[in-house]
Amino acid sequence: MSFEKILTEDRRLVLLRILNDMISYKANSSVLTIAMEHFGHAVSRDYVRTQLAWLAEQQLVQSEDIGPVVVVTLTQRGQEVVRGLAVVPGVSRPGA
Repeated sequence: MSFEKILTEDRRLVLLRILNDMISYKANSSVLTIAMEHFGHAVSRDYVRTQLAWLAEQQLVQSEDIGPVVVVTLTQRGQEVVRGLAVVPGVSRPGA
């Protein structure tokens, strides 16, 4: 497995964890970009938007495009991935 793949999978899990910690399980792409940096992942807003689209395709988040930002909400399936109850190829497993 390449380092880039490991990094991408970890970043996806971090995005899901951030959403899981939000009171409403919801955040916008700007807030998520800032939060990613606090977890050691300095990435662009475009990168975050791309990953959010991928997570939406996997039904881990619901996505709503509101002009300059994307608002996403963690789904039940996304919560299960964060808790380690479900496995989705392309997302790191918690604790792994």
